[in-house]
Amino acid sequence: GQGVDEPLSATGFRQADAAGLFLSNVKFTHVFSSDLLRAKQTAAAILAKNRFCKDFEIKYDARLRERKYGVAEGRPLADLKAMAKDAGEQCPSFTPSGGETLDEVRERARDFFEFLCQLAVELEQKEHGKPGAPGRSSGTSGEQFVFPWTNHCSEAEPSSEGGGSSMVLDANILVVSHGAYMRNWIGYFVSDLNCTLPANLTKSQLSSVSPNTGVSHFIIKLGNGNLLKPEITCVCLNQDSHL
Repeated sequence: GQGVDEPLSATGFRQADAAGLFLSNVKFTHVFSSDLLRAKQTAAAILAKNRFCKDFEIKYDARLRERKYGVAEGRPLADLKAMAKDAGEQCPSFTPSGGETLDEVRERARDFFEFLCQLAVELEQKEHGKPGAPGRSSGTSGEQFVFPWTNHCSEAEPSSEGGGSSMVLDANILVVSHGAYMRNWIGYFVSDLNCTLPANLTKSQLSSVSPNTGVSHFIIKLGNGNLLKPEITCVCLNQDSHL
C-alpha cells in the first residue's frame, strides 16, 4: 500500500540491479517513478546501470503510487484475504475500509497515461516545428532503441527492417510503479483501449500481479496526434528472465 513507505530489502536491491543490467542498453527519453521510497530506489538502481541515462532526472509522480489499502496496510496479505472473505468478496476486488476502489486506482492510471500521451504528442510537434527537421515517425531521424527481450516475447516484438529489436520512436519512457497499480493500468489498456495482447498470453497471466521488477513493454501509436484513440500493442507482460 501507500501508508507504509519502507525501503527495498537486500533482495529488492539485487532484483533492481538485475533489472538495471537487463535494461542497460535501452536508451530512454524520460523516466517516471512512483514517489514511494521502494519505487524511487528501484528507478535509481535501473538508471545507475544504464549506458545512456545515468544522469537522467527521475520525475516522481503520486499518480503512480500503489493502491491504497486503508486498514489493511502494513499487514500480511493473509489478513486482507480474511477481510475479503468475511465481506463475502474476492480479494483482488475487495476494498478495505479507508482503501481505494479499483475504479479509483484505474482513474489515476488513466490520468497518468493521458498525460504521457500528451507529452509524446508535444514532443512530436516540437520535432516537426524545427526548420528542415523531418519527423521521427518518418524513420529518417530520431533514436534507435534496442530492447533486450526479443527471445522472450510474442510475435508482436517490433523491429526495424533487418535491424533486429530496434525501432524509431518519438519517446521511450520508463515507468516504475507497483504491482496492484500496474495490474489495474493493464486492465484499463485491455478493457477500455482494446490493447493488442501477445497471442500466447493466458487469462491467468493477464490478471496476475507482476513479480518484483517484472518488465512490461507497450508500443503506443497516436495516429495524427489523436489522444482519444491510441493504438496499443503489448510486446511482453511481466517479463522476469533477468531474475
